[in-house]
Amino acid sequence: MRAAELDPELATVIDELEALGLPEWNALSVDAARRVEDETFSGDPEPPVERVRDLAFEGPHGSVPVRVYRPTEAGAASARTLVYFHGGGWTLGTLDSVDGICRELATRTDAVVISVDYRLAPEHPFPIPVDEAVAAVEWAADTAASFGGDPDRLGVAGTSAGGTLALATGLYERAFGGPSLSGQFLLYPIAGNEFDTESYRENEEGPLLTRADMEWFYDQYLRSPVDAHNPFAVPLQAPNLGGLPPATVVTAGYDPLRDDGLALVDRFESEGTPVESRHYPALAHGFLSLADRVAAAETALSTVADDIRSRL
Repeated sequence: MRAAELDPELATVIDELEALGLPEWNALSVDAARRVEDETFSGDPEPPVERVRDLAFEGPHGSVPVRVYRPTEAGAASARTLVYFHGGGWTLGTLDSVDGICRELATRTDAVVISVDYRLAPEHPFPIPVDEAVAAVEWAADTAASFGGDPDRLGVAGTSAGGTLALATGLYERAFGGPSLSGQFLLYPIAGNEFDTESYRENEEGPLLTRADMEWFYDQYLRSPVDAHNPFAVPLQAPNLGGLPPATVVTAGYDPLRDDGLALVDRFESEGTPVESRHYPALAHGFLSLADRVAAAETALSTVADDIRSRL
């Protein structure tokens, strides 16, 4: 399946990260992994955004922090609105660790971006992050106008585990009702939990994400083997993936999650959900956060921004 060589600019970045001597996520305690993730991926507040506010709303399990980005070109009450969920295997990640990509999406799409600091496993396992993701979408629909956003142009996005949460909000809306979503943007999402796919075998040792990491993340997130059959936790377990918001699915050739993401695309197409597949065979998991260093990632981020602008 992997027909391309690893992008040379990305290879340089990976070499630099490996030179830091950081253990794999699964070899660390949860607390240590969180510190390393935040130190590695938090950076300067770039690019500049007209207004950034740290707020919170009352969710089903308590207060949920959010960071709201209002782009320079947002009108009084007309900007598209995007609710964003960070990655980190439902175990790692903060508002700071995705600050850069949220700023990029806000400025490139003229969207009000609402980044959600949902509760993390193992202290708060499934379904708590899903509950808070759904609540965040409902809160965004109710309050978007106060930020200059348009609740009728509402979408969800997320990287990795955050992509799974974004997809879960669409599944929830279809099953139980709620705010109408105009698009879902799933950036190398976690869609399945079978660890013997071709992409897991090819990328067992990474780069940037390993099979053992994914097994560890699922161990933190799921309460029992029963949860592994719940489509709100593992979307490919859903009996039908039709009738969901129009989707963009981003996948990378050097990613253990590649084949699950491509399977998600196939099921969307065959079961009745409009989808754009954005596959990058020479890139690896997490590459969109490296757009300032990797030209191919910059191109991919621009394509995602174009999809958001066209859908919302």
